[in-house]
Amino acid sequence: DQVCVDLEQYNYPMDIGSLFAQNAPVEIEIGSGKGTFILNHAKAFPDKNFLGIEWANKYLLESVDRICRWGVANVRLMRTDATDFFRCYLVDESITVLHLYFPDPWPKKRHHKKRFFNLENLIQVHRVLTAGGIVQTATDHRDYYDVMCEVVALPEIKARFNLIDFVRSPAAQGGEYVGSNFERKYIIEGREINALALRKKEL
Repeated sequence: DQVCVDLEQYNYPMDIGSLFAQNAPVEIEIGSGKGTFILNHAKAFPDKNFLGIEWANKYLLESVDRICRWGVANVRLMRTDATDFFRCYLVDESITVLHLYFPDPWPKKRHHKKRFFNLENLIQVHRVLTAGGIVQTATDHRDYYDVMCEVVALPEIKARFNLIDFVRSPAAQGGEYVGSNFERKYIIEGREINALALRKKEL
């Protein structure tokens, strides 16, 4: 099976389950980087399917190589814009968990609109999550975390999600949430890591 998905071969909306050999719940990681988290998570949960979305081609190729070397069958990776993918390609109630770890904070004010964690995108996430579906996110960027908390406090989001405890990855070591390369680097640098988790409410 092809690990790297060429989105141009698919019409939208798409049946995300058709990307995988097994019929199983699908979880998505936005910004899968070099693939550390998604590889470890897929090995820990072989009865689930995982799709990693990564825009940086260098990281995507590295993670494809890593998944292929390990022979992990329940991971697919693609290069696409996550906002467009959620809005155009994903059908209602098609994924069980969204993982969003150490997303690009776009620190310059004029770039803030590029941040994934915003009102419009979370409404789309609510749409594509199955009943009781979960959003898990972590960041080393305090300003972005504060914005996330502001978004979560908006009436439109409080109507759609409950705040819940973050479930640490099985690969996470002492003090870690995710166990990714970025997280380990940031902890060594002494950066504070903040995590947040949401569960879909039924409207």
